[in-house]
Amino acid sequence: MKRSNRLILLIGIFLAIVAFVGIVLVFQGQGTGTANMPPTELPTVYAKVDIPFGTQVSADQVEARVKPVDQRAPDAFNDVGLVIGRTVTTNVLAGKQLQESDFALSRTGQAPIAGNIEQGLRAVAIQVDQVSGVGTLINVGDRVDLIAGFSGPDKFPVITIDPQTQQITPVAGLNNTSVKLLLQNLQVVGALFPPPPATQTQAQGQAQGQAQPGATTAPTTALTGQQELVIVAVTPQQAEVIKFAQLDGTITLALRSPKDFKDANGNPVVPPPDKTTGIILKTLVDQYGVLPPEVIEAVLPKGVKP
Repeated sequence: MKRSNRLILLIGIFLAIVAFVGIVLVFQGQGTGTANMPPTELPTVYAKVDIPFGTQVSADQVEARVKPVDQRAPDAFNDVGLVIGRTVTTNVLAGKQLQESDFALSRTGQAPIAGNIEQGLRAVAIQVDQVSGVGTLINVGDRVDLIAGFSGPDKFPVITIDPQTQQITPVAGLNNTSVKLLLQNLQVVGALFPPPPATQTQAQGQAQGQAQPGATTAPTTALTGQQELVIVAVTPQQAEVIKFAQLDGTITLALRSPKDFKDANGNPVVPPPDKTTGIILKTLVDQYGVLPPEVIEAVLPKGVKP
């Protein structure tokens, strides 16, 4: 083979190799650029129907749509499973993106509550503690019943009248306690917590630091006197009842199950009020079998006058 032919062949092979390497580098560069590019669209959770304040979100109320990233809220959800079972703390309209702020609780910052109060109702604050407020676990959107207790001789005095002098004398030694479930189905529109004491926070940190890795313990709670302000939406008449109980009695809030407010098909319903008797000592004796004190007749020695 002539030298010129060999030279041409070598040059052709060299150019083919260079072209092949160039093509490989171009495709690798394109692949790397595509992999590093952020997505332009993401799934976004929307409300299919109106979701009223205080409602637990169900699967048939939400859907996921693919939306451009620039049309999504910063705190939007990308999976319906992240919102099902959670309680909205504002009124969510159909077609709205669900956001973390729709589920915000007072523990992370109380939002304005006036917009969540239905027409004609008022917001009233009730101070409770760990015993009277279900462990201070009542949150925005919950439903509660109010139980009032009154006790003391000044609440329900029992008197007797001397038939000769017509003098009125209080009868001592009688039980004057009366308890009644007064208000039902009150909606919680706000909940406020005081900051925990510094000593309590330090003690919790020390206890956690002393815990051994992998060790399991039973759930515990510290009875610290933690208090909570529960803000409920009430009628004007109910507001007067609450104020009277605050001034002259004690209040306990009972937490309602959200299942009370849905029918078998999951539709919202308003349950009828439960009828209760109220409780005094005689009720406990007559209906619950509480034993009254046994009366013992004392025999006095002769010559001793009672």
